[in-house]
Amino acid sequence: MNDTPNTYDIHIIGGGLAGSEAAWQLAQAGVKVRISEMRGSGDCTPAHHTDGLAELVCSNSFRSDDAESNAVGLLHAEMRALDSIIMAQGDVHKVPAGSALAVDRDGFSEGVTAQLAAHPNIEIVRERIDALPTEGLTIVATGPLTAASLAGSIAGATGSDHLAFFDAIAPIVHRDSIDFDTAWFQSRWDKGEGKDYINCPMDREQYAAFHQALMDGEKTEFRDWEKDTPYFEGCMPVEVMAERGFDTLRFGPMKPVGLDDPRTGRWPHAVVQLRQDNKDGTLWNIVGFQTKLKHAEQVRIFRTIPGLENAEFARLGGLHRNTFIQSPILLDHQLRLKSAPHIRFAGQITGCEGYVESASIGLLAGRFAAAELQGRTLEAPPRETALGALLSHITGEAEADTYQPMNVNFGLFPPIPGKTKKADRKKMYTGRAKEALAGWMAG
Repeated sequence: MNDTPNTYDIHIIGGGLAGSEAAWQLAQAGVKVRISEMRGSGDCTPAHHTDGLAELVCSNSFRSDDAESNAVGLLHAEMRALDSIIMAQGDVHKVPAGSALAVDRDGFSEGVTAQLAAHPNIEIVRERIDALPTEGLTIVATGPLTAASLAGSIAGATGSDHLAFFDAIAPIVHRDSIDFDTAWFQSRWDKGEGKDYINCPMDREQYAAFHQALMDGEKTEFRDWEKDTPYFEGCMPVEVMAERGFDTLRFGPMKPVGLDDPRTGRWPHAVVQLRQDNKDGTLWNIVGFQTKLKHAEQVRIFRTIPGLENAEFARLGGLHRNTFIQSPILLDHQLRLKSAPHIRFAGQITGCEGYVESASIGLLAGRFAAAELQGRTLEAPPRETALGALLSHITGEAEADTYQPMNVNFGLFPPIPGKTKKADRKKMYTGRAKEALAGWMAG
């Protein structure tokens, strides 16, 4: 390992979406970057399967790509305007998903890795970092699966215990094992291409039996240190949703509205949807079916879904523990650790949730650090933008005592004065954000 002081200007710890985006922004600004990624050095995490940078470990969806009426779609647009490598590679490796942006996960990771490795200002080193550096500009982007030794160092530096929640992984099914005498292609309300999802219908009796099976199925045992860890509401295991009420799933991932069963011409009682997971369309993930059921139970229970009786699984669901810091009290508005300002944090470890949100905070960390190295002052983006709203939430707007992971949403934006219809209000948010971003970029 080469530790010569002048070989790089900034050290990035972690090669996930946030670390990759931060490295790209810095390198494009002419800054020499060292990325330390422990995968590939003999270490791994409970959820990753490869040593590729920006590996997607849960869904393959970046969610809505609608920049006119959706906050995450607006965030997509803002990142594209700022030369985001994550969005550029997402667009290159896009697969059909209605109005959402979903990607071929392997092609996406390979594309990001290749582009970063080829950049003359980036050095990728496969190594595990066990402690926060005591000097030198650093961005910590180790994600929600930070290794225990480094997590301990972070806890020591912040003076408080790190927080945690569970994030569960949905299963992936081989397309050629799905029975299309029962299942059919259709997007809800025929949005997007109209046939971007595979739908498996259930009548009331089938749904009741499936619900009971989820309730009774054998689950993964918790370790002692995991038992009191809360779930993130946006990634709730399917069996935990089932425990919340008989019809909870029918108003969540199994809602049948807008889906016409071609055999009956009517909406089923409930529907299980699968979304394309790779470019070739050979793999499909079960939407909203992240789970902590044991593997054998997953196979048994999920094969009771009509159309999946003979399903072959490319990957079964899993469960891992995620960590994040109390950013609202620990970080300044430039994502610097107040107690050690040579260190910035980026990505899900800051308490943002979601692939794009994680990458966007990496983008900002990279730009802030580049400006600092070049003797410039870069103000935070306006709160009227998606980037600014998310950053403000992380660095002070959220209640520190009850701080939990958050996706970008219009509730984080400054309110629109007066009473307007919801659809009109969304358009007003996006219109105002575009003007604010243009002004920030020009300034």
